[in-house]
Amino acid sequence: MKIDILTIFPSMFTGPFDESIVKRAVKEGSVTINIHNLRDWATDNHKSVDDKPYGGGPGMIMRVDIMDRALSDLRKQTSKKPHVILTSAKGTRYTQQRAQALSKLSHLILIAGHYEGVDQRVYDHLVDEVVSIGDYVLTGGELPTMVLVDTLVRLIPGVLGNPQSLNEESHSKLKNENYLEYPQYTRPENYKGWTVPKVLLSGDPKKIKSWQNKSHTTKKSNSIGSLP
Repeated sequence: MKIDILTIFPSMFTGPFDESIVKRAVKEGSVTINIHNLRDWATDNHKSVDDKPYGGGPGMIMRVDIMDRALSDLRKQTSKKPHVILTSAKGTRYTQQRAQALSKLSHLILIAGHYEGVDQRVYDHLVDEVVSIGDYVLTGGELPTMVLVDTLVRLIPGVLGNPQSLNEESHSKLKNENYLEYPQYTRPENYKGWTVPKVLLSGDPKKIKSWQNKSHTTKKSNSIGSLP
């Protein structure tokens, strides 16, 4: 898989992508990740990528012409049509099922929006999909873009050591998007009187599997207005 990322803060990706599974996947050649500074396609001396919104309003809007130039150049570098995703609070809620579908594509271009927002013509004409990772507002699209990359890379065949773990984990497509994995335990067997369920110590695979099937939970909706 090839992933191109368009951002105005490329250095934000250095830490997360230089560690753990993503780093290993890149090193082994399972995925190629290219970080592009959107300002490289700006034409003025200040490398501006945004401007004031028509009709007035707070904040600045990322420009459609610069986005278009960047996407055009990236598309020319590949023989296959890439799938272009913009991260935005206006987007469709991202799910594990969507991650599984996207992980099968060969080339993705991810756009990390910023400022007050992105020119509507980017939504209407330049991207294939708009994704939101939750119903809250962040300072920019860099963190959601990192989330997308992490969810996708771990699903690429061969990246995880044990592919069976993908079938049992929370939100697996073999279950449903509300499925939460059964509780798991490790040593010590008894800690402060908090003990491991006896069935897990029985050595009986059938009893253990039965317990696991009965012990998974489903995601509950948060109560509006409630506090921890």
